[in-house]
Amino acid sequence: MPTPSQCVLAIIVAPLLAHIVVAIDVSVPLTPPSGTQDLSRTLLSFSIEQDNWPEWTGISSRNEFVHTTLENLGALTGQPPKIRVGANSEDRTVFSPTVDINQDEFPPANSTTPYPEADSITVGNGYYQLSRFLPSGTHMTWGVNLGADNVTNAVNMINSIIKAFETSAVQGSGVVLDLVEVGNKPDFYELKGLRSGNWTVDEYVTDWISVAGPVAQAAGITGRNGPVSLQGAAFAEQDFTPREIFDLGILDSMPGKTVSVISQHHYSTVPCDGGNVVLVAFMDKASIRSNLTIFNEDIAATHAQGLTYILGETNNVALCHGATGVSETAGIALWVVDYTLQASTLGIKEAFFHQGVGFKYNFIQPISLNRSILDNSPLDPPAPPHVQPAYYAGLVINTLIGSTGASQITELAVDESNVSGYTAFEAGKLVRAVFVNLHPWLTTSTGARLSVHIDFAFTGGSKTGTASVRRLVIQHADDTANMTWAGQSFETSSGAPSGSVVMETVELSEGLDLPATQAVLVDF
Repeated sequence: MPTPSQCVLAIIVAPLLAHIVVAIDVSVPLTPPSGTQDLSRTLLSFSIEQDNWPEWTGISSRNEFVHTTLENLGALTGQPPKIRVGANSEDRTVFSPTVDINQDEFPPANSTTPYPEADSITVGNGYYQLSRFLPSGTHMTWGVNLGADNVTNAVNMINSIIKAFETSAVQGSGVVLDLVEVGNKPDFYELKGLRSGNWTVDEYVTDWISVAGPVAQAAGITGRNGPVSLQGAAFAEQDFTPREIFDLGILDSMPGKTVSVISQHHYSTVPCDGGNVVLVAFMDKASIRSNLTIFNEDIAATHAQGLTYILGETNNVALCHGATGVSETAGIALWVVDYTLQASTLGIKEAFFHQGVGFKYNFIQPISLNRSILDNSPLDPPAPPHVQPAYYAGLVINTLIGSTGASQITELAVDESNVSGYTAFEAGKLVRAVFVNLHPWLTTSTGARLSVHIDFAFTGGSKTGTASVRRLVIQHADDTANMTWAGQSFETSSGAPSGSVVMETVELSEGLDLPATQAVLVDF
């Protein structure tokens, strides 16, 4: 018998199936090994751009499409994804008691950014009360404007937020306020023209304390263990770091003592010109890992303070809200699966994938669109609300997590350059595994499609019999539709799945095949 992780046992050409099969053995532990991390039921969560928040929720009644698609994800784990409302427009928001819901001013759209963010947002009490339209059990983070450096405005915002969550409508909805974030990407304030001169992390700490203190006091937040606490940092990449602000004593300040979560933001690349070359670069196991391990020191420092670490805003391509031919493709769904599960193995509790209206990297397009998300060209008829390929990644991830609230994860050592594997444990026992074949198979690919044959080499005991298998089926990495998860399509007008669930049965002694540009989940 080969060693557990030995690769390339055989190469079998199967002309009738047009697949080249590479056979590998993968060591699969039956009990959690050291270094296993807890899996949060809300590992995959969403950040919503603040300007178009009402389009996501609905105004006079809930947005049924959004509600259904969020509930699909929540049904798999027993809790809906968490929702953070903020981002760039967080620091462009002003509260006015004379505005009912919101008044936004947008710059002109163009072919590169068909759906730009608002330049200014004025909101009233009704704006925050729209939280009632999210699925019951949703936990929220609301962003407050630090960029304006206006304590009165920040306090007015938090007063309206607290007032909203005290209304009978919001309380009856089962939607809960967890966190308040004061400022978005403050390390970019000088670049954005929100601060002048040589804006330093020292100045940020002083500034944040001066605004976050009155915000916490107005909200009645007195510590980090109460029902509502502050979310700290929200830095873009690592221009400022949690380690720096810890060393500067931010946690010893009055508002710092109410911080329970540290957030950093991360996009895997900045430019927004797309194409297959860029997509292929995302479908790269080594690149995914190097994109995340840069945060290891910040994660460790955060945990050493007894705080939770999250990616409070993340996605693939930062500028233009995604790249054409990349962000809206099926291949990105595989990137999301590997990226999110890899993050969880590093001690990142949650990853909030940023969403808006018409953004290329959206999981969900919440409303009808009359202009193309790719080039701003007119759409006639308009595109109805729909899920994009990345949404399927959420289904895979949440199925792996399960609904017990007590699952754990570890990465498997898969000795194949572009195949990843993860296992989930419950009550100290192996229950599920996910394998992702990142080898790109494009519409322009020729020859035979690579497939790997995975043989299970169980450690810590023996396991025989059968397992159930669900497949994320993708025809090509650059496709933008026609995917299925366990035989079902979620590309429907309602957001509810169509078709019957398809589960395969495999003999554990025989393993399974996984074609390029696909993923598989095994229920042991």
